[in-house]
Amino acid sequence: MGARTARRAANGSAHRPPRSQWGRAVPAGGGGGEFGLRCAVAAMPECPELHLAGRFINGACGALVFAGGVERSAVGRGPEVPFRSEAYRISAIARGKELRLTLSALDPAGATPPQDLVFRFGMSGSFRLCPAAELPRHAHLRFLTRESPPRALCFVDPRRFGSWRLGDAWQPERGPCVVSEYQAFRGNVLKNLDDRAFDKPICEVLLNQKYFNGIGNYLRAEILYRLKIPPFEKARTVLEALKDQEQERRKKDPSLTLSKKVKLKQENPDLLELCHTVPMEVIMAEKQLLDPEHSDNYAAFKNWLQCYLVPGMSSLRDRSGRTIWFQGEPGPMAPKGQRPRKTPRKKSPQLKADPEAPTPKVTPRALKKHGRAAVNPLKSEEKEEEKEGEADRPRKGRACRRRKATAAPASPEPEVPLSVRRSCRISAHRARGAAPAM
Repeated sequence: MGARTARRAANGSAHRPPRSQWGRAVPAGGGGGEFGLRCAVAAMPECPELHLAGRFINGACGALVFAGGVERSAVGRGPEVPFRSEAYRISAIARGKELRLTLSALDPAGATPPQDLVFRFGMSGSFRLCPAAELPRHAHLRFLTRESPPRALCFVDPRRFGSWRLGDAWQPERGPCVVSEYQAFRGNVLKNLDDRAFDKPICEVLLNQKYFNGIGNYLRAEILYRLKIPPFEKARTVLEALKDQEQERRKKDPSLTLSKKVKLKQENPDLLELCHTVPMEVIMAEKQLLDPEHSDNYAAFKNWLQCYLVPGMSSLRDRSGRTIWFQGEPGPMAPKGQRPRKTPRKKSPQLKADPEAPTPKVTPRALKKHGRAAVNPLKSEEKEEEKEGEADRPRKGRACRRRKATAAPASPEPEVPLSVRRSCRISAHRARGAAPAM
């Protein structure tokens, strides 16, 4: 067995699944399902993806009976799972950017205690339910059903930034979930505004999981865009205004009924409320925006986005190296030395060409350059997301070569005949040889 085949076997399967037009793995046809965002807009999984993954597991596996031990790949980023049962069920619950699985044995005597595992999806984690004989690549943890032929619920993670740990405890440094624990989340933010974390720009603070557990790159762009808040406005300035508005609202009319308060909030949501309602739009969408079994849903998700990667929007990199999309001015804390980049707009439909007009000749070099330009935007987005998992290492050699190349003079010089150049070199050589010693 070759080294490449051995690595594939260690990852969960020796065969390569079909790949989408974006170069990411897609579900093999028939016999299973999957939850995981697989499209060009694919940012790192955020709270909607985690909550929908939990819904997928509970719906697809709620009536299934699993059996045996839990299989782990040799390269999985998590411990062996010390659980074995002749019959057990699996349930899931999500909180922010974490998902907890509970394995409960169907043992009348109760001899086997339940086993909990808490997952982080990293950059590309997802769950699939597929035939055990057709395991996808990078299936790092596998739970086999008792049916015949068996199926497998797999934790699939091509980039291996995702992980799992034993036990039911959520990560202690993460705050309340913006979706499932909204009131606790809101109180946690407003009572801690003296924390130095809020000295940073609001776009950077929205990625701080201690206070905004579940918010990621595409959600922060959508939330700030809807409220027309400059992304590089100081976070404390933005959030203290919410605290003052809430106190004034109570003083003005303390007799407001609950229904009127709800109506007012729906008509004029603040930033913390949008941190809850915007993810809920994705989770509660009538058409599953992130359901990979229906590839046309990618278009629905793309249409739902109002700012993130939308043509015509500006973008800047924050101090963590993550790109923030916005409209208008970036704000007073924008990084120095950067100019906002515009996301290119779609080209308008061209008029029908004149059939008598000469067809321009397209060279292979031009085709290669055009193809490279089409691929580069996606690659830049993927590289940007990798900054969350590992440090960015600049490539000094390439940068130097590029600077030297651009420093070359652009003005053309008259071409000197070869014979003249040769005679000049010979004359110079003789002159050096005949020079007197000093």
